[in-house]
Amino acid sequence: MSRRTTMTVRVGGALSDFVSANVGADGSYENVSEYIRDLIRRDKERVEAEAFERLKAELTHAFTAPEETYKPLTAAEVIARNRV
Repeated sequence: MSRRTTMTVRVGGALSDFVSANVGADGSYENVSEYIRDLIRRDKERVEAEAFERLKAELTHAFTAPEETYKPLTAAEVIARNRV
């Protein structure tokens, strides 16, 4: 179940001018809330994409490693290693 949170953000000066330029009749967004939600969604997508790229790099490294470098591990050993 998703919950809704109301937040208050204060910006001034150049940041306020920038937001105002992107909202309303001349901007891409109808209101500030819509603009902020879009910024948060895009930042979330960026963070997820970066995590996916790190995972792909790890998997690429693992799959290209010579087989003799592999070491059998138990589930407990993997969990302990990943806690560090």
